[in-house]
Amino acid sequence: MSVKTTANTGPGLKPDAKFNNLTVAKFINCMMWQGKKSIAEKIFYDALEIIGEKITDEEPVKVFEKAMDNVRPMVEVRSRRVGGANYQVPVPVKPKRQTSLAIRWILASARGKKGKPMRERLATEFMDAYKREGGAMTTRENTHRMAEANKAFAHFAW
Repeated sequence: MSVKTTANTGPGLKPDAKFNNLTVAKFINCMMWQGKKSIAEKIFYDALEIIGEKITDEEPVKVFEKAMDNVRPMVEVRSRRVGGANYQVPVPVKPKRQTSLAIRWILASARGKKGKPMRERLATEFMDAYKREGGAMTTRENTHRMAEANKAFAHFAW
């Protein structure tokens, strides 16, 4: 019997070399531009080093995992056409999509900040998400707020 080791990241992904973590490997792959994985790895590991210097009581990988857990959305809205009208229907988010949305939101928030190197922006975003603050958490809260506002249309979910 084989053990499933995809951890909501998809088949065929190997864990990263430093932490042996599938989520870290997925994050690095999503951060990578133009196939330059070594640069993406350096930025990510440097960001974790910065976290290690600023937060001494917690291991940097644990801060990253907690930040990812905090940013993962539970519900989202999907557009559904019923009888000539479009409704925003709240639906639960599958685990794999939760992970991909969290990664996307953290990267978008870090890339949106200017004036600092990417490793510092990424470290700041991880620490903010760890404390339930920052741009990625704002996006998550807005998504949940939209779902809450449209829960009257939940019976249209398919």
